[in-house]
Amino acid sequence: MAFTKTEKEKVEKALEVFMEKRRPPAHIRPKLDIRYRIYDQSVEIYEVRPNWRSDMDAGPTESSCAKTTYLRNRAIWEIYWMRKDMKWHNYEPASPVGTIEKALAIVLDDKHGCFFG
Repeated sequence: MAFTKTEKEKVEKALEVFMEKRRPPAHIRPKLDIRYRIYDQSVEIYEVRPNWRSDMDAGPTESSCAKTTYLRNRAIWEIYWMRKDMKWHNYEPASPVGTIEKALAIVLDDKHGCFFG
């Protein structure tokens, strides 16, 4: 089930704060940017870079960094990181948490270098 309108507004507000802190300066964004997408009950944060293959007209490349999913029946947020096997893995040092703000603070802190290297 997708977020309710109220839940989505709260998530978007928390993401705005996160992006303000984590996004690179404007002059760097053409070479590296951070974006997010909201789908179902999840938020995915990803990096965007220009396509390194100049012979391709495929547009920018996206690399997933972090994901957090709301489990409504338990009122918790689980945090995931993308490992080299290109699969989402539970971020065991701090998952689950009670709010989207706490989940994004953990991703921002990136204590173990799992999300942004």
